[in-house]
Amino acid sequence: MLGTQELADEVGSWLRKLKENGEKRAPFVVVDPVMITTSGHKLVDDSAKVAMIEKVFPYADLVTPNKFEAEELLGKTLCTPQDVEDGARAILAMGPRAVIIKGGHSLLEGNNKVVESEETNASVGYAQDYLLLSNEAAAEGKPVKDRARLCDGSRGVWIRNDRYDSDHTHGTGCTLSSAIASAWAMGQRERDSIGSSIGGENVGALCAMRLVDACCIAKSYVNAGIARGVQLGKGPGPVVHTGFPNSYKNFPTIELSASNTSMSPFPAMQSYHSAKSSSAAPALGRILPIVDTVEWIEQLVSTPGIEDIQLRFKDTTDYDIILDRIKRSSALCQSAGVRLWINDYWKAALEAGGCFGIHLGQEDLASCVDAGGLDLIRDAGLAFGVSTHSYSELCAALGVRPSYISLGPVFSTQSKDVKFDPQGLETVRQWRSLIPPDIPLIAIGGIGNADVAKVVREAGAECSAVIGAVTKAADVKKAVEALNAAME
Repeated sequence: MLGTQELADEVGSWLRKLKENGEKRAPFVVVDPVMITTSGHKLVDDSAKVAMIEKVFPYADLVTPNKFEAEELLGKTLCTPQDVEDGARAILAMGPRAVIIKGGHSLLEGNNKVVESEETNASVGYAQDYLLLSNEAAAEGKPVKDRARLCDGSRGVWIRNDRYDSDHTHGTGCTLSSAIASAWAMGQRERDSIGSSIGGENVGALCAMRLVDACCIAKSYVNAGIARGVQLGKGPGPVVHTGFPNSYKNFPTIELSASNTSMSPFPAMQSYHSAKSSSAAPALGRILPIVDTVEWIEQLVSTPGIEDIQLRFKDTTDYDIILDRIKRSSALCQSAGVRLWINDYWKAALEAGGCFGIHLGQEDLASCVDAGGLDLIRDAGLAFGVSTHSYSELCAALGVRPSYISLGPVFSTQSKDVKFDPQGLETVRQWRSLIPPDIPLIAIGGIGNADVAKVVREAGAECSAVIGAVTKAADVKKAVEALNAAME
């Protein structure tokens, strides 16, 4: 706590020297501006606050005020989610590279001016943190710098968990800030470590751990700690310190809107392995061949064991050509009773009709959301799948309530220019634990034969997306049979 002007000045001077030292990589600095207690009692005077803003914030990579602290910094009350977003922009203008306004307090707390509404009531049922990054901070480590993702902090992201009805939340704000710093450091250590390299490549989602990912991991960590909170002595008990997030029950979502409380999920799918349950949802096939021509569609629809096919376009971006291919592929799949999934070109899929589902990567998901496409896809009754490569992308995928989630590349692949390192089997296991069990997990990337598919299945994936394992097989029928057996 920077409780005095002198202390803030001294810390600011020290941070300036650290940040301006050209000989070493500057440390990542998280500033938790502890200024007001949960009960609303001020802990610092105005001179300390001004010194913190002027001397410390310019060297902070992230500042983490709660609602009351943000209001003190801004000199105004935050009554709506829009107020929070505007407030984050104003705090960002004070000099830090990023700000997260913590949502442990609802918008109704400590404020008799707020009128109850759907958007303010959402802050009661959910704990929602708002993260905003400067363009400079957002560009660091961004896999595709010229295309936005829903989880890009420069867009501003709402990170949401269900709110636990618990008084045992002592220390949650400090824990969140510390956990963010720790998670970011884990990612940096993994990128720097020789031990994380296999054949010259980094492996696992930790290598992709940037600030947005660290905030999502920290949010999950704190939520798990609140869930296990107990009273020790008098008053509210402390948040419990657990381990690295490993349960979907505490893993957050990135929401399109802080006021959204009723987004309808896309049509449910169940895995082949749970198809004997009472659910009426269609069962996803054990393998998902990905092909790029109508000719391959025609061959595969007559191949025993094929229940789903994804059509991906690599040789053209011409809308009319794509539309024609989708129409012909759709007719073939419908006549054979095979489900057709269209990769990326959701507008053409909607126009063509007859497709079962649409699959989008993270950049295309963001552009689809911005164009109002999710509602159109949902209204058309199509199933919906989303690619993920990092923790924040998984949070964004969960936020749109998809039919399935895919993870990749599990192993190195030459079939696509992938901006992420291979994930490895351990990430498959982790993804399966972080995704609700009623959402199937598809593994993709480098699954070149049945032996590889078998270890992917053992790691927890219910379906393997395959390309060369089918299209390069000497005997397609036997290859499909072996792949299905491996994914049993």
